[in-house]
Amino acid sequence: MGGRAAWAVIVLAAALVACGGQVAVSSGAISVVAAENFWGSIAAQLGGTHVSVQSVVSDPNADPHEYESSAADARAFADANLVILNGAGYDDWGQKLIDANPVGGRVVLDVARLLGKKAGDNPHFWYDPGSVVLTADRITADYKSIDSKDAAYFDQMRSELTAALQPYLAEVGSIKQKYSGAPIGSTESVFVYMAAALGLRLTTPAAFMNAISQGIDPPASAVVQVQEQVTGNQIRVLVYNSQTATAVTTNLRALAASHHIPAVAVTETLQPPGDTFQGWQLKQLRGLEAALSATS
Repeated sequence: MGGRAAWAVIVLAAALVACGGQVAVSSGAISVVAAENFWGSIAAQLGGTHVSVQSVVSDPNADPHEYESSAADARAFADANLVILNGAGYDDWGQKLIDANPVGGRVVLDVARLLGKKAGDNPHFWYDPGSVVLTADRITADYKSIDSKDAAYFDQMRSELTAALQPYLAEVGSIKQKYSGAPIGSTESVFVYMAAALGLRLTTPAAFMNAISQGIDPPASAVVQVQEQVTGNQIRVLVYNSQTATAVTTNLRALAASHHIPAVAVTETLQPPGDTFQGWQLKQLRGLEAALSATS
């Protein structure tokens, strides 16, 4: 976090604590702040007209790992009835804002804790369909806890989301049925959970994917192994995160293209920001299926 922004956050947080902050649930909509827009989209669909959702990380050109919080974020967290964090070290800036300003009555959902994950584990839980369903269930439970009089409404919205997720989940099942065991590569760990859900064999060394995800240079031995997988046509598709392009990943995509291996773009945050979670995921999955079909 930049020094000026950090100081502003500290000053605001201190002022809020001094005032003895207490989140009040009014007769209006539940105020929700999601650290990232993929969880924000799900929260908005589950809450309908009874919630107001603000997603903090939503810039399509930004790397979420490098996000720096602001004084405006601190204010939003202080006023929220429900804060949704991804956790597992992915959005530590959000946890710092919460710790700096402990407000009575505020509910905090840490998705990593819900899933039994911790810092150091792969934090890209929104690419795991099972984790998405569990998180949606928990958000609904939190809404009902905050606003019990509207429990029936939130149950109805949960049912509607179940229906809305069906095309996305059906596409996951279709790819698994057609291409289970197919070898693929990935520039980073964002796609690990989805690859497992699809039954695809992700052959890229973990050391390579994790290093790229963390913004550091991967070990030379891992780079050589990945390049050999491409030049030997040992993978059918290369999945890459278009939000975190580096010299290494750009060169790898060029190498894949020269060996007629299609590259499929995925993004870390919901793109475009106005889309729904399931719409975003479905488009990416259809792109992957088309690439797999072309290499059959």
